[in-house]
Amino acid sequence: MAKPLTDSEKRKQISVRGIAGLGDVAEVRKSFNRHLHFTLVKDRNVATPRDYFFALAHTVRDHLVGRWIRTQQHYYERDPKRIYYLSLEFYMGRTLQNTMVNLGLQNACDEAIYQLGLDLEELEEIEEDAGLGNGGLGRLAACFLDSMATLGLAAYGYGIRYEFGIFNQKIVNGWQVEEADDWLRYGNPWEKARPEYMLPVHFYGRVEHSPEGVKWLDTQVVLAMPYDTPVPGYRNNTVNTMRLWSAKAPNDFKLHDFNVGGYIEAVLDRNLAENISRVLYPNDNFFEGKELRLKQEYFVVAATLQDIIRRFKSSKFGCRDPVRTCFETFPDKVAIQLNDTHPALAIPELMRILVDVEKVDWDKAWEITKKTCAYTNHTVLPEALERWPVSMFEKLLPRHLEIIYAINQRHLDHVAALFPGDVDRLRRMSVIEEGDCKRINMAHLCVIGSHAVNGVARIHSEIVKQSVFKDFYELEPEKFQNKTNGITPRRWLLLCNPGLAGTIAEKIGEGFLTDLSQLKKLLPLVDDEALIRDVAKVKQENKLKFSAFLEKEHKVKINPSSMFDVHVKRIHEYKRQLLNCLHIITLYNRIKKDPAKAFVPRTVMIGGKAAPGYHMAKMIIKLVTSIGSVVNHDPIVGDKLKVIFLENYRVSLAEKVIPAADLSQQISTAGTEASGTGNMKFMLNGALTIGTMDGANVEMAEEAGAENLFIFGMRVEDVEALDRKGYNAREYYDRLPELKQAVDQISSGFFSPKEPDCFRDVVNMLLNHDRTPGSGPRRSSGTSPARASSPVTGPSQSMPGTSGAWSPLTCRSRPPTSPEIRHPGNGLLFLEGHGDCAGGLGWARKEKLKKGDALRFPAGKQSLQPCPGQLAPQL
Repeated sequence: MAKPLTDSEKRKQISVRGIAGLGDVAEVRKSFNRHLHFTLVKDRNVATPRDYFFALAHTVRDHLVGRWIRTQQHYYERDPKRIYYLSLEFYMGRTLQNTMVNLGLQNACDEAIYQLGLDLEELEEIEEDAGLGNGGLGRLAACFLDSMATLGLAAYGYGIRYEFGIFNQKIVNGWQVEEADDWLRYGNPWEKARPEYMLPVHFYGRVEHSPEGVKWLDTQVVLAMPYDTPVPGYRNNTVNTMRLWSAKAPNDFKLHDFNVGGYIEAVLDRNLAENISRVLYPNDNFFEGKELRLKQEYFVVAATLQDIIRRFKSSKFGCRDPVRTCFETFPDKVAIQLNDTHPALAIPELMRILVDVEKVDWDKAWEITKKTCAYTNHTVLPEALERWPVSMFEKLLPRHLEIIYAINQRHLDHVAALFPGDVDRLRRMSVIEEGDCKRINMAHLCVIGSHAVNGVARIHSEIVKQSVFKDFYELEPEKFQNKTNGITPRRWLLLCNPGLAGTIAEKIGEGFLTDLSQLKKLLPLVDDEALIRDVAKVKQENKLKFSAFLEKEHKVKINPSSMFDVHVKRIHEYKRQLLNCLHIITLYNRIKKDPAKAFVPRTVMIGGKAAPGYHMAKMIIKLVTSIGSVVNHDPIVGDKLKVIFLENYRVSLAEKVIPAADLSQQISTAGTEASGTGNMKFMLNGALTIGTMDGANVEMAEEAGAENLFIFGMRVEDVEALDRKGYNAREYYDRLPELKQAVDQISSGFFSPKEPDCFRDVVNMLLNHDRTPGSGPRRSSGTSPARASSPVTGPSQSMPGTSGAWSPLTCRSRPPTSPEIRHPGNGLLFLEGHGDCAGGLGWARKEKLKKGDALRFPAGKQSLQPCPGQLAPQL
């Protein structure tokens, strides 16, 4: 077992970060002490660890400021085309370590803090996560900002400065309990308020049409206060800006509604206006049509577009005199990317400004708007698509409703001209959905008003074209594209796994940190014993470190030599944490059935937050914790199987668990996960992937070789075929003994003896009420020979000299049963069946392996054949 690094060994890991100069260290110490004294007004006698964190953060921020100002000056001078990324979510996480890494300051800060008698890691842990996002969509926005700054693009992120981010999750008696995330309680050292750029945003009111034009009158005004956060590129002196808006009530807010005696009430009512930026809606892949949410969406769009147009009109070096009055060149200087439909109101708002304020002709304004806006679709789930009631728009944004009606009318006239008499097509393609409650389909508005529409993985983009927006694709096929999601390797490798980054850099240099395709240089080194040993050592150190973290923070003791089987993401039925639960129960039952059999020790870790109003997701969390309480206290099972629920999963926890993972669970129903980015983070850090052909898994399998992933389950076409045929869960329940046993245990209260009916809703849903078309069988298909089998993966890290990162033991396809894969350490690999394949026959086979052999099952065969010379680089 590898030992954790000592302090001196840590300081020797400098291959990537460079050696800190003595002058740099002295400067950091001097700046640190200055900020402690002058900024925080403390001395070392009374300073708290949080004071030390803030002193360090301000010290690092000082190194950003000059670069930040020079970058913005450069943009004003060169006047490049600017990219505006509009998103209601930016899941940034912590900033201190990322900034030190990108500026090349980490070694100097580490040494300076060490000389001051402090611990850098302890100070980093004090920082609050900026949790201004729910999951993948918000984290993608954060990664894009990092990547655009590293590429030197003139890019800006625009969003809302939520006072309360995604809730903190506590697990109480196995249930999720939400606590407010007061992330700004102690202040935010990275942001700079810009009250001089405060802008008015209008709501409610009425519309007046006159010969001079259209006026939006008698509105309620809320002020948008910008807060700027620097976004540094990686070692390139570029520092871009993320501008987040905070709602402020104007000083005369509601005062005219009261006489002198109502003054106190009027001041208290300011909260109503400022509630707009109070809290992030905690829904992921689910639409909740609340008026406050619509206000948030318009608030960020209205403030941002005013800012964009002010900047467009301004000349070089920040002069604010309006010199550009012609909008002909607007699309040449401005690109607006809509991160899902949440900022869709940018389209009618830009039209309103151009037509009503700037007096641009409608057709010209529409041409400018389309050329400027582009739309990213993030989901195909129908419950996630935004459909706002017309009645709500009529009250809150009356002028925008008129503009949307006008856009829709022209759009439908165009469709009718191309497809005469096709009334059903007009209904399908309309922005306005008729019915008991008229609704505005925001996705349709985005597609119509953008020059480019992209999905976020190749399979998702095809689904977008063939189903969700099929009619629109037939109308304008040229505007549909694919842009597969990605991750920043700075945060998700160099920052969170410096040991692995350093090991790679020693072999191929540091260029991979800005160009991941350079990792292909590792392919000739697959037989390099020193590299294999170093990678295995890093993985084990990461596992030891994470085990120590769990024991310290959560009082959970786990075996660091066990396989870390990790499933972390938002809790949702389509992500199939339930399938994982059935698998865990089956493993448990197999161990209980034959305790003497050799099993690879496995620690299953499941983590993620459930939307507060999502009953089934909360039941899934309770089920995981209940299974854990039974499995973890069963003396017969011992260390062979442990089940841990990772409380309060967030960016900073992901940075700890991902480098320690051996197995990455990416098992969503095919055709439901748009892309996924956690899958990429795990693979980049050397975990093997078990997953379905869904989202980016498809392209990952192509890049790494399908034989290097554990792929199982139905493909999209299989799902569609099953949906057409119809699905009966009880067929699988009656046919598969292990599945029946697992479901019966959940149903009978085996895992909830004090509340036998606790999981009645879960079982009822599994057997009778499949919520997502086709998803039920994929929850139970893990042991179904009639469907794709769920491989029960075993670790290659138990093989001496290898690790999960460099696995010579990989399987392309599987026999119908779920094999345990283990290596006894003597060159023999045993695969043992469990007796429930077709005809009731189990199978077992032994093959002598040479180092570097890969394993696969040839098509149509169940015998195991070694494939000499194939190694699975999972980096």
